[in-house]
Amino acid sequence: MQQTLILLKPDAVQRRLVGAITGRLEAKGLRLVALKLVATPHELAEAHYAVHKGKPFYDSLLTFLTSGPTVAMVWEGREAVAACRNLMGTTDGAKAAPGTVRGDFALSVQNNLVHGSDSPENAATEIALWFTPAELTKSTPTDANWVG
Repeated sequence: MQQTLILLKPDAVQRRLVGAITGRLEAKGLRLVALKLVATPHELAEAHYAVHKGKPFYDSLLTFLTSGPTVAMVWEGREAVAACRNLMGTTDGAKAAPGTVRGDFALSVQNNLVHGSDSPENAATEIALWFTPAELTKSTPTDANWVG
């Protein structure tokens, strides 16, 4: 079963959209494996966004991610990375399709509510940044035969 990291960024938390967004992931049939509310340390933000270091928007990304609480989650399911990215919508909320998280709730490129891993390999790396192995739960949901 594939896992992915989802972050509900400070704007999602401040706007009280945590339930609305997690509800969409649950309704899709994905399973929550780990969840915590984090005051993101600067060092963690740097590690998370290391791929963007040196880009003009890097410092503002760090400032944004450390500006308030973030909900860090691990979701699991068939093609979890692609499923979550489709639910999230494109990066620019003003251009994201209606029905997606960003299409319904975001207008900004940077303050776009949610981060999702872009590949299974990056998901593994990102999950290890935000969670210890002991924080990841394992269970077989009763609806597994119905959802996938």
